[in-house]
Amino acid sequence: MSASPVTIEVTRGSVVESRHVGAAVVVRADGSIVESWGDVDAGVLPRSAIKPLQAMPFVESGAVERFGLDNRHIAISCASHNGEMRHVDLVREWLARIGLSENDLECGPQPPKLMSGVEALAREGKPWTNAFNNCSGKHSGFLSTAVQHGEPTRGYIGYDHPVQRRIRDVMGELGGLDMSRIPWGVDGCGIPTLAVPLTALARMMAQMADPSRLSNRRAEAAGRIRAAMNAEPFMVAGTGRFCTTVNGLLVGVAQVKTGAEGMFCGILPRLGYGVALKMDDGAGRAAEVAMAAILSHLGVLPAAEREAMTHPAVKNVVGLLVGEVRPARTWLG
Repeated sequence: MSASPVTIEVTRGSVVESRHVGAAVVVRADGSIVESWGDVDAGVLPRSAIKPLQAMPFVESGAVERFGLDNRHIAISCASHNGEMRHVDLVREWLARIGLSENDLECGPQPPKLMSGVEALAREGKPWTNAFNNCSGKHSGFLSTAVQHGEPTRGYIGYDHPVQRRIRDVMGELGGLDMSRIPWGVDGCGIPTLAVPLTALARMMAQMADPSRLSNRRAEAAGRIRAAMNAEPFMVAGTGRFCTTVNGLLVGVAQVKTGAEGMFCGILPRLGYGVALKMDDGAGRAAEVAMAAILSHLGVLPAAEREAMTHPAVKNVVGLLVGEVRPARTWLG
């Protein structure tokens, strides 16, 4: 174990202009720690980094088979997508299959992540709607689960709704936690987000990587989610996104998912490891480089991709290379 925290530097010329500090841990499915950096026992809000885990009850429910869904739907149920039209059209088509519409989504409207999408809607005089929300795929999975079980669709984001209780049950089983004792807040899309230790989060991911301790139904769901994230990486994120690149590159090797406020989780099935990291200042740029550095450290990031992903360029507004984002030598050496 290392007491040194995760440290990411941002340079401008030869000067280190900024530093981002955080914690990360790599865990096996039995809960044993492979490596850790910084304080990995403090509770953190995982935000969207656990969407693959939140998709488990949906895949387990039988809704995929009942409504004729496929890898695209499973992948977007794990997504924090850009709100590109491929994402929006898929969500709308999915909701129609289950007899609902985007008006049933309780995540709220959100503009597309890419400026080109905002401009396209402005030219057409169209508003962004609930389907554009980066969490609309996850919420479509929640609604599908409720429909499959014959439960109310209204209020599915509430802490006591069966949809949310099932997610806590999955988290408790995979993380070895009593979820009734875990403090929580409200996520950006309205659902509960629970403050759990990084070690527990990484163990949850490790159990998805190596589901040999899980029931057959839960193990099968974990495998389907992993496969879908690799098969349809665009649906997990979108154009120009770190998650799209990694999930498309490391097929069968890794599945990664970002979360707000500097969160990241990873599933490494060939190693049987789970990874969880949190940047203290919530910097997403630092979380991406930290995840890339850990993947490289564990030997799963191809050599041809390492430099670009662990040392991404910093450019100014005219496109001139002015620096880089990089792991500090005091962290991984």
